[in-house]
Amino acid sequence: MKQSPLLYVAITTLLLITITIMCAMNFPFNWVFYLTVIGQILVVIMVYKVLTDNYSTSKTFEHFYEDFPIEPIEVRAENEKFR
Repeated sequence: MKQSPLLYVAITTLLLITITIMCAMNFPFNWVFYLTVIGQILVVIMVYKVLTDNYSTSKTFEHFYEDFPIEPIEVRAENEKFR
């Protein structure tokens, strides 16, 4: 069974947020350092998994965002002599 790359994105994000909280709470340096190194490795793995994922779509740039479609806008000037 193929795993979605979103799992890698979620794990990496949670780890990096945890590191930020640990820094704010003054955790020991060695914990923060080792988790940061692990986080950097996870970022590389995450980017690799996302870029090599076999995902295809029929959408183009003309579709823009599905939740906010772009419609043509007509701008009419009431007075064309601006100066």
